[in-house]
Amino acid sequence: MTRDVLAAHRAFYDAIETGDLDLMASLWVDDPGVTCVHPAAPPLHGTETVLRSWAVLMAQIEYIQFFLTDIEITTFPVGADQPSSALVVCTENILSDGETSESFTGGAAICSSLLVRDGRRWRFWSRHASPVAIPDPGEEGS
Repeated sequence: MTRDVLAAHRAFYDAIETGDLDLMASLWVDDPGVTCVHPAAPPLHGTETVLRSWAVLMAQIEYIQFFLTDIEITTFPVGADQPSSALVVCTENILSDGETSESFTGGAAICSSLLVRDGRRWRFWSRHASPVAIPDPGEEGS
């Protein structure tokens, strides 16, 4: 069960890394109640708006790679049957293109994603990412 949730979660990052908007669209529930909060941005509502935001973000990035750590999955059954929703919390360690063609930049975000069972598939209902402040060397004692 959690393997299927984890596979859908990983496919989300694969879609971003490869710029595959069709894959991204297949991973979200089509509903006006869907929400997404990008780091330092207001909430977006509705599948169409969320997918448009991902299309814009993916078009602006030449290279991005996610290294996921601290992954925690919690499933929630609605009835006595199999789970119908899952919360995935993780740390996104991000490597992306820098200001020049030969440089890279890094960052980190804490992300929580709510996936729901849509038939036999797990799809995203909500996602919220928040940047992690990474202190500059020498600032830790301040």
